[in-house]
Amino acid sequence: MTDKSYTTSITVKQSPAAVFAAINNVRGWWSEDVQGSTAALGDVWYYEARDLHRSTLKVIESLPGSRVAWRVLDNHFSFVADKTEWIGTTIAFDIEPVGEGARLTFTHLGLLPDHECYDVCHDAWGTYIRGSLKALITSGKGYPNAGAEITAEDPATLIEDTRMTNDSFTTSFTVDQSPEAAFAAIIDPRAWWSGEFEGGTRKLGDVFSYRYQEFHYSRQVVTELVPGKRVAWQVVEGMLSFVEDKTEWVGTTITFDIGRKDGKTEVVFTHEGIAPAVECYDTCSDAWTSLIRGSLKQLIESGKTELIELAAPAA
Repeated sequence: MTDKSYTTSITVKQSPAAVFAAINNVRGWWSEDVQGSTAALGDVWYYEARDLHRSTLKVIESLPGSRVAWRVLDNHFSFVADKTEWIGTTIAFDIEPVGEGARLTFTHLGLLPDHECYDVCHDAWGTYIRGSLKALITSGKGYPNAGAEITAEDPATLIEDTRMTNDSFTTSFTVDQSPEAAFAAIIDPRAWWSGEFEGGTRKLGDVFSYRYQEFHYSRQVVTELVPGKRVAWQVVEGMLSFVEDKTEWVGTTITFDIGRKDGKTEVVFTHEGIAPAVECYDTCSDAWTSLIRGSLKQLIESGKTELIELAAPAA
């Protein structure tokens, strides 16, 4: 997180201009019931989700293809003690070109872990940004709240339909080392991913298997390998011992996108297909966060790392 404020990012094949246009189409990905104009600098608009949440926002930055930012002028939550937690915070969308596509980094500056609304807001933003907004950018159709259909009494239930559209877990970090150094570390998972490996991981088409104790087995194919830019693995076989559907990973794709950001190298990790609706999501997202932001980052920065023993899944 940036200064502990909530942040998340997505990478798409569409242009920065297309991402910018989708962000400004707030009715297309957040709520159909937004009132007022949302696309021009100085616009003030109003969002409401029945009696759960209402907010007044102002467009304070609008740089085509680069950045959008909104300031929260007024806010009311029905489900926390401090109804005004969002007031004075800034919601920012930073866009940058990545290859032929773009990366969007979303940050809610001032939405902090010690806020009572943080867990609900964290989940909601994750599903809106990585689910609905990403879908709008990539397919032209998002999954905004439709006011007439919102009947939830519990705020967490409000985002359930959107949560189902979020098809991935993603996390990212930056390092001072080069994209080539990051690429070299990524394609050597034996050096940062604790467990047992068989097979090659360094060439396009390589097939390798991974096993972690009795909890996890998977077989993966290296499907993309662009030096200094991108690595992708397709999961073709899998077994998770701790969930009902043992094959939840099968058919999913694990990607690493590498690019330059503010003079540093950024690695964006995405496990496409591991959505919040998937039973293994909490365990898998926690494990990936430890491995990617812990072991892999350390390996890139220092050339060595201490392999993390992953926590046993809850029974």
